Amino acid sequence: MADLHTLLDDLAAESAELEALVEPLPPAEWARPTPATGWTIAHQIGHLAWTDEVAGLSASDARTGGTTFTELLTEAADRVATFVDDAAAEAADTPVPDLLQRWRNGRATLDAALRAVPGDAKVAWFGPPMRPGSMATARLMETWAHGQDIADALGARRAPTDRLRAVAHIGVRTRDFAYAVRDLPVPAAEFRVELVAPSGTLWSWGPPDAQQRVTGPALDFCLLVTQRRHPDDLALEATGSDAARWLSIAQAFAGPPGDGRKPGMHV
Repeated sequence: MADLHTLLDDLAAESAELEALVEPLPPAEWARPTPATGWTIAHQIGHLAWTDEVAGLSASDARTGGTTFTELLTEAADRVATFVDDAAAEAADTPVPDLLQRWRNGRATLDAALRAVPGDAKVAWFGPPMRPGSMATARLMETWAHGQDIADALGARRAPTDRLRAVAHIGVRTRDFAYAVRDLPVPAAEFRVELVAPSGTLWSWGPPDAQQRVTGPALDFCLLVTQRRHPDDLALEATGSDAARWLSIAQAFAGPPGDGRKPGMHV
């Protein structure tokens, strides 16, 4: 994977591209529903703003030895099932100019905090602690995925970029998690994943001689692992029954299994 500073530059570029999509919208359009049930465009941006803020708090704690994020975890424990949705709903009620500025501020704080995390220190999170590069990758994945929800709501087509490599990487790395979160046995053998990048280059993970394989466009793989498209609507090919099953459950994001999208929903 890319180094931390490259990942953070990519996150900034992805966020700026999404901001360019939503910033011109009149306030009434921010109430437009997105494919995520119950979430408007304002919910989507509010969720990103809140998550960037709390990630920035955790990264700052990793640098200073603070406990702000630990206190947030304690609060979240009392309402773990609704904590994230509540934060998105609260943010969605914010006037649009204020919400946009809040998102900008949170992004800037997170960027600076992650760049300042010392050495091999880990950043605490709602799941296991992670390295700053992994945190940047996760934020890039989520920004791109929620951006896709917004683009779908607006009927907009986004040109894919090679920033998707980070999204694809986390999608490959979370293979075992997708099984575990469904209480399914994890395949013992590694899979081979070969994806054609938007630039036309080939990205690959896993042993070249693996019998279980997934191939296809990187964009389609990223849409799959973020559950923004149904597998039937994507040009991905699986070789082997284990690989085929993975395509039906792949999940790059934390938390319980998502509902995904229905076939034909965005064709």
